[in-house]
Amino acid sequence: MTTTRPWWKTVLGIVFTAVMLFPVYWMANVSLTRTSDLRANPPHWFPWDPTFEGYTRVFEQQLPALGTSLVVGLGTVVLTIAIAAPAGYAIAQLHLRGRRTLNFLLLVAQMIPAVVMAMGFYAIYVRLDLLNTIPGLIIADSTIAVPFGVLLYTAFMSGIPRELLQAARVDGAGPWRAFWSVVVPISRNSTVTVALFAFLWAWSDFIFASTLNRNGDMIPITLGIYNYIGNNTTQWNAIMATAVVASVPAAVLLVLAQRFVAAGVTAGAVKD
Repeated sequence: MTTTRPWWKTVLGIVFTAVMLFPVYWMANVSLTRTSDLRANPPHWFPWDPTFEGYTRVFEQQLPALGTSLVVGLGTVVLTIAIAAPAGYAIAQLHLRGRRTLNFLLLVAQMIPAVVMAMGFYAIYVRLDLLNTIPGLIIADSTIAVPFGVLLYTAFMSGIPRELLQAARVDGAGPWRAFWSVVVPISRNSTVTVALFAFLWAWSDFIFASTLNRNGDMIPITLGIYNYIGNNTTQWNAIMATAVVASVPAAVLLVLAQRFVAAGVTAGAVKD
């Protein structure tokens, strides 16, 4: 028996979607608007006389920043998975003492404001000579993603049938071999989910970048956008064009990985 969705729910969904997507539309609109038209009153709702000068500046000036953000994002993904996957396996399957306390501390770590952590990292990086370096920024960004990754891996790996791991031990596999040969392959959805969120957090980071890498030779795209804001003039079409270009990788990754993310974020929610 099929049920018909009430028409008002469809209309309501369209309205809410339009409201949420309006900032994206306005970003694209301003990126194509000439500087002289930005002060129009009322504002132009459509780019009647479009210009690509903002996008020209992006490809002339911001490609190194995009490359830096890509390196930082991928480095954050690798470091996050390298730490979170074994940690989640240890908490879920190796019966560690104090694992409940550790899970609580991971939740608390996610509640600490990034600006507070940035100040702590600054004090440490001054002594370690890691200011204005890409490795320093990767480590800082990973601190946001690792607690989430550990909790997600723990939730999934807690649901792995113990018979599967026992069969691996019967075949002579130790805990480390069982992790690599059995647990990692079946944790694909969780790994994709953790990797996606780690990359997006690093890609969109501004707090750590502005605190720890502001004077570096290789700045991420968030600081590249910020450089267009001046005391007397603000290049809005260049800002919005850079934001549009920077949004493309994130949007593509979300579309490609949505099936894995949907399965990954619900991992461990239902147990037999």
